[in-house]
Amino acid sequence: MKILILSCNTGEGHNAAGKAIREAAIRCGHTADMLDMFLLSGKKTSHAVGGAYVELVKHMPHAFGMLYKIGMAISSNKHKSPVYYANALMAKKLAACLSQHDYDIIVTPHLYPAETMTYMKKKGMLKIPAAAIGTDYTCIPFWEETDLDAYFLPHEDCVSEYVHRGIPADRLYPYGIPVSGAFSPAEDRILAKMHARNALNLPQGVPICLVMSGSMGFGKLAIFAAELSPRLKSGEHMVIICGNNKRIYTVLQKQFQNNPRVHILGYTNRVADYMDACDVIFTKPGGLTSTEALVKRIPIVHTAPIPGCETANRNFFVKRHLSVSSKYIAKQITLGKRLLSDNQDTHGKRSLREEMLLAQKENGKPDAAVHIIKTLEKL
Repeated sequence: MKILILSCNTGEGHNAAGKAIREAAIRCGHTADMLDMFLLSGKKTSHAVGGAYVELVKHMPHAFGMLYKIGMAISSNKHKSPVYYANALMAKKLAACLSQHDYDIIVTPHLYPAETMTYMKKKGMLKIPAAAIGTDYTCIPFWEETDLDAYFLPHEDCVSEYVHRGIPADRLYPYGIPVSGAFSPAEDRILAKMHARNALNLPQGVPICLVMSGSMGFGKLAIFAAELSPRLKSGEHMVIICGNNKRIYTVLQKQFQNNPRVHILGYTNRVADYMDACDVIFTKPGGLTSTEALVKRIPIVHTAPIPGCETANRNFFVKRHLSVSSKYIAKQITLGKRLLSDNQDTHGKRSLREEMLLAQKENGKPDAAVHIIKTLEKL
């Protein structure tokens, strides 16, 4: 097959899912191109779409949460939303792009291209199959107004919500969110940890907390780090990944310049290695990062979500014992500290850490990308 993967730059999670599909496609002997759909209208359009989302989420998260609630209220399969008509404006440009290539199928890890392709199908402008990947553990607003050939869902427990919202059950495939092969669970966790720490120049034999905030650097990282650092016991280390947030990176570098047990990073493409190296991860409940940690089988403490779909992600994980969470930073840290030291059975019962790792093993779907490719072949 020749596959086109359509994404857009509203956070790195959608792109990470697209890259995982491309990686699996190549491994299965296919070719795959990945494209930010809005680049078809030029860099200014792409930056405007991505930039508006990032700025809203970073600086006005509660406003984003209100828009999400409004979206849920007006979302329906009986009428089209303003979001649909906005994305329909990309139809001619995408059709022109397709006319210059011989793609066999299109897959998108983002709602916006799914809306564009739905409009194209309705107008007879799309002649090849199209599929979508849900990258959150809920049916976000406006999926039900799309009409594609297949929808790949994060988990079988998400199926009923999609069906309730009007998407045909026979088009739903709960194979999991695709992640890169680098996040496959290690056969020998201890050996993988040792190799990762050597490669990253991190100390052996000490507990390490990994703190992440997504590619945008969302959340109160400086406050969180300031509360966690004094609660680290002698020898314990903390790694903080700031993503693309250069301002918070500079603040944290200055804040911890004299603390050798706190390691500050900006954007890195070695997240899988840092997950291998750590003993517990503190992360906001983004769909991709949460899934990567789930597949890796790393104990997770979910920090404050971006209101909306990340709230649903957190609730999904906590309900199934895949993570723990609290709205209070102090309690988040207490839970993380418990997961660090919680290795022994208490009165014959599994520890919190053991219970979580077992639940992650039962619910993780490391082969999601390959299963998706196999279904694309059939389509």
